[in-house]
This record gives sequence, structure tokens and C-alpha cells, in this order.
Amino acid sequence: MRGWMILGLLVLICRVQAQQQTYCNPINIDYGFCPIPNFSEQGKHRATADPVITLFQGRYYLFSTNQWGYWWSSDMLHWQFVPRKFLKPWHKVYDELCAPATLVLGDTLLVIGSTYTKDFPLWMSKTPMQDRWQEAVDSFSAGAWDPAFFADDDGRVYLYHGSSNTYPLYGVEVDRGTLQPKGERQELIRLRDSLHGWERFGEYNDNTFLPPFIEGAWMNKHNGWYYLQYGAPGTEFSGYGDGVYVSRHPMGPFSYQAHNPFSYKPGGFARGAGHGATYADKYGNWWHVSTIVIGVKNNFERRIGIWPAGFDQDDIMYCNTAYGDYPHFLPAKQQAAAQSLFTGWMLLNYNKPVVVSSAYGGYLPNYAVDEDIKTYWSAVSGNKGEWIRSDLGAASDIYAIQVNYADMDATVMGKVPGLYHQYRILVSDDGQRWKVLVDKSRNKTDVPHDYIQLDKPVRGRYVKLENIHMPTGKFAISGLRVFGKGPGAVPDTVQHFTVLRGDSERRNAWLKWQVQDQSTGYVIYTGTAPDKLYTSIMVYGKNEYYFKAMERDQPYYFQIEPFNERGIGRRSAVVKVD
Repeated sequence: MRGWMILGLLVLICRVQAQQQTYCNPINIDYGFCPIPNFSEQGKHRATADPVITLFQGRYYLFSTNQWGYWWSSDMLHWQFVPRKFLKPWHKVYDELCAPATLVLGDTLLVIGSTYTKDFPLWMSKTPMQDRWQEAVDSFSAGAWDPAFFADDDGRVYLYHGSSNTYPLYGVEVDRGTLQPKGERQELIRLRDSLHGWERFGEYNDNTFLPPFIEGAWMNKHNGWYYLQYGAPGTEFSGYGDGVYVSRHPMGPFSYQAHNPFSYKPGGFARGAGHGATYADKYGNWWHVSTIVIGVKNNFERRIGIWPAGFDQDDIMYCNTAYGDYPHFLPAKQQAAAQSLFTGWMLLNYNKPVVVSSAYGGYLPNYAVDEDIKTYWSAVSGNKGEWIRSDLGAASDIYAIQVNYADMDATVMGKVPGLYHQYRILVSDDGQRWKVLVDKSRNKTDVPHDYIQLDKPVRGRYVKLENIHMPTGKFAISGLRVFGKGPGAVPDTVQHFTVLRGDSERRNAWLKWQVQDQSTGYVIYTGTAPDKLYTSIMVYGKNEYYFKAMERDQPYYFQIEPFNERGIGRRSAVVKVD
């Protein structure tokens, strides 16, 4: 009897794991709260950034800024947190592993955080699933901020680093035996924002307030090419992206890749795709993990996103962020490079009617469905019984739901154990008779960006989220996002798509098109070759876009496609501007 019970349990576990094969950005991990007092003066909030994911011994290890620990996962979906403080008592800083770097040498994983001093240890572990670390080097003498290690296939090791709006990115070889730098660092690359429009500082790439920053180095090797990646122009902005230079040697000289920024996501719900790391999963598929900006309670209020990436037939590095904050598949095998991982499940409740139990001040109900992570609805309390109801407008097939909590009147700082959310999601055809769709009334985990893929699609028109328990603060939602398939047809091709690029400022273009009445929004694709339109921009509620991320001296190609609750319409013809 016991054997049959165990077998049944294993079948159930396997079935659940097989069903949960998608994810949605921002990724759902138990982000710690900002531990820095002056960064929390406008409200205590969760924050992390500058992530790196490393595949080690068949598992993925995720390190990021100020988390008092790190995560590991077997599938890039379910992440387990390991509490750990790496700083010593004499390191009088709040930044616990700020912008960390990892290095795999044989059976050992090494990690270090950013520092300008020469007394930070380089840590190592053979079993990082547990908190079992020891010092590989007591004092790493490089003193590198935003460090990145790279182990070449000839056994040599390199360090890349830098974070400044004055100084460049540097590189230096590291002795594999002593794990100390060999010789002096060398200047490798600088920003050239007079040529590269996306490198200009500010939300509108106009260099308001400060010159742009170069930071967040990372290195990959592919087909004999070295890809030196960097973040710019500033972590606070929607256009925060990652660019790349290439070389035949790990220390250069480096040439600017024609397609840049290779990681870029200025539109949609989750914006920003800079200061990240590119890695291959256990099946050989490439990914890019990077920083998503919120920046409401502090400029450094941020989250983490994971995007499909790769190299094309011409060894051009790219990252696919189209529909990047909609559900995507997590493959269990190697995928063709050109194959999209987007599920095709569309957002069903953008700017649709909302009813709530209460509303606090100016935190209005429709902020929960406006596809802007910076805005949110808040109830007057965090008590059990507060709720929000979203009308999809028509009966639709619901495949998945993402619940994005906002931090409203939170009372904690740092990484606090034992936090958890509890809630129920109900569905209705008429707004009167309800049935439970998701029951997390007994959940004991911290799920600030919870994502639920349903076992099978459920049809309904109204979706209701009921609060049972908040970990801290009021019941506040920045995005109640319902995904699936709506009724009707996909929108027709966009007409009169025009791109205006003048000689007065060739880093900018003004895009216009005819409003498509059946559309929820549009995705613009662009690039410097007609078959390499790797950059994408999602636009809601407008029929124009000011694109300021262009290379001054290159021609550009553009396409646009409409989408709605049913699906994606056909792309327009390619438009070229010289």
C-alpha cells in the first residue's frame, strides 16, 4: 500500500512539474528589502540588481546585489534561497556582494562582490547548495567594482571591471594559481555616446543631469570570438541596456558590434535589460539575465529578468525581449536558435474595468492593470478580505496569471526570513457566482511576483484576487496580469507606418502609424540589417514613438506588428531609413 502511495505521489509531482513549464518576468524570487537607510527614506522596498547566473554541477546559481545570500535552481523556475553574508566585520559598507562576480574552476565555484579596496576576500565552495564557503584568497588585490571573471578554454583567467561616467572598462589577466592579478590593468572600451544614441544618459537619452555610465562588464566566447558586454547609460532608466564589443583576443582590441544594444527593453510592463550576464543552460540554449527598473521609492529599486539570447549565423550576439514580460516556455531540450519561446498567451485585461474593496489616496484601482510597474493600486490596509476584481471585457480562455505586489508602507529592511503571501484567485462568468481558480491560502513562501500557470485553460470573464495575508504593509498591486486567449480575430496589418530621420540628429527617429482600432498595442522591430531586426519595443495606447537608440552613421530598418487579446497581427513591410 505504501508503495502505491509513494508511486502516486511521484506521479503527481511529475505532473505538476510537467505542467509548470513557463515563466514570466520579472522572475518570482523572494527579493530582499533594501538594507540602506538613506535609500529607504521614501519608503521601505524590495530591491536587487546586477545579476549573474552560473551553471555549476548541473544547477543554476543566481547572485545579485544586496541579498544577504543567493539562490540555486535545477530548472530556472523554482529558486531556493541560501542565506549567507560574505562581508567581514571590518567591511563597513551596506553593500553585501554588490554586483557580484562568479568564476567556475573545475569543481569549485568562486564569488566576490564589488570593492575599490584591496581587502575583500575571494570566496570558494564545492557545495554551494549549502552555506559551505571558505576563503580562496584573503585579500583580492584588484579592487574591482562591477567585476566579471572569465575562464578561457586554454586555462587562462581574466578579470573585467569598471563602473563610471568618467573612466573606461578595464581588463587584467588573473593568475590561476594565486588568483591575483598579473601585471597592470588595461583600458579596454569607453562609451561613445556621440555615435551610439542608446548610450546617452536619461530616460529620454538626452544626457540630462549627468554624462552616461559604463558598467556591468561580462565576457562570453563563441566560435572563437570574445564578446565583452557592458551596461549603459544608467540603471534608473527604461532604456538601460547591454551593449557588446567583439575581438579575437580576450584583451582586445575590441570592435563595436553592428547590432547594439544587444539587450534592450524600453517598453511594456517590465522595463530595462541592462547590467546582466549571458549564459548557456544545461541543454545549450543561451540566456541573458539582467536588471529591470522600478525606481519609485528610490532610483535603485529594481528587479531581475531572464531573456532568451543567442548568436546568429554571422556570430552576431542578440537577446530576444519581444513580449519579454509575457509568459515564455522554459525548454527541456536544445532549441533552434531562431525558435521563439513566447507562448502566444496574450494579456487579457490591459486597462480594463477594475473594482476594488478600497483605495488608499491616489493609488487608484486602474494602476493595477495599466502595464506600468512604476504605478500601483493600494488598498487602505493589508488585512484579510481586501480584494481587486478585473473585468476582461468578454469571456476568455485563461492560461496563466501573474500577481505583482507593490511595497506600500512596508516596515522591514534587509533580508527577513519567514515572510509570506497568502491569497485566493476566483473566476466568474457574470461577476456574481464565483469559483476558486487558485488557492494559496496556506502558502508559506514569499512570492512578490507570483506566476501561476493553470493546469488547463479556464474560461471566464471576471478575475478576483482576494488578500488573506501580506508579509508587510498594505495590500498593493502593481500588476494583476491575466494571460490567455480572448475572443475575436487578431488585428490587421498596421497601415501608414512611417519613420522620420533627419540630418540634424541622426541618433533619433520619429515613428508614426495609423491607429489600429482592434489593437491593444504594437511591437516595433528594428536593426541595422533587414534580416537582423533584433531590437524590439512594445508600445501601448499610442500611435507614435520617439526612438533615440540609433547609431549615428548606420542605416536602419523597421517593422511594426499589432497585437490584441486574441494574438499577433501580421508585420508591416520593412521600412529603411538612411
